[in-house]
Amino acid sequence: MNPVEELHVSHAPAQLAEVEFHSPSTNDFWLPLFEVGGLEFTRGMLVIVLVTGLLVAWMLWAAKRAAVVPSKGMFVTEGIYNFARNDIARDLIGGQKFKPYLPLIFSLFVFVLVNNLLGVIPPVQMPTMSSIAFPLALTLVVYLTYHVAGIKQHGLVGYLKTFVPSGLPAPIVPVVFLLEFVSKTITQPLTLVLRLFGNMLAGHMALALFIMGGWFLVNSGPLMAIAGAGSWIMGLLMTFFEILIQCLQAYVFTLLSASYIGAALADDH
Repeated sequence: MNPVEELHVSHAPAQLAEVEFHSPSTNDFWLPLFEVGGLEFTRGMLVIVLVTGLLVAWMLWAAKRAAVVPSKGMFVTEGIYNFARNDIARDLIGGQKFKPYLPLIFSLFVFVLVNNLLGVIPPVQMPTMSSIAFPLALTLVVYLTYHVAGIKQHGLVGYLKTFVPSGLPAPIVPVVFLLEFVSKTITQPLTLVLRLFGNMLAGHMALALFIMGGWFLVNSGPLMAIAGAGSWIMGLLMTFFEILIQCLQAYVFTLLSASYIGAALADDH
């Protein structure tokens, strides 16, 4: 082997790293499985269907296992339900007004939580909320709920009046009304969507970067394998941190949803 060939071989890992490694991007989250009538059915849609089926089966099982002395499984189920009921719905909506909206609040919490956790649970490892269409659909349900609830409670004109606190000087009433109208119709739903979507997207991309980068470094030579192992360790640590964020974001999404409903039902601003 001549010196030129030896130099080429010795630099093969660096060349391989430069040519073949591709950092994760948003395109990696669009994973079509098959096409029906020109519409693609993606992996995220499949996960949503699986989660829905899982939750329906869980609720049916819980309904059949209801007892005065709950089993361990029922104890966990009742704990989650009581958390959604007492610490979210009742605290944020208040009084007896929360009861009609409790099924929605509980469903939102467990649905978002399970979908988020599947982002780190093999073999799924697909955070469906990292695709903006899913949090957008959930937010649309919340958006319609709190506006309809407010109109039903106060009437259309009365609901619009709640946008402005009583006792304000007349000249600033239009300004405050405009700000509140924009907040309730645009800002609130927009932040609800982007907070959940952004956290799930960023977290999964960070995990993918550490894991994919570690795998590539391990296969790029003995020295680079040390850095690859470090990348995997960081990926493991990030996984535990991501689980915390996933639970927190399910809680925050449900908490804000309940607060918007409670604000729409409130008698004063």
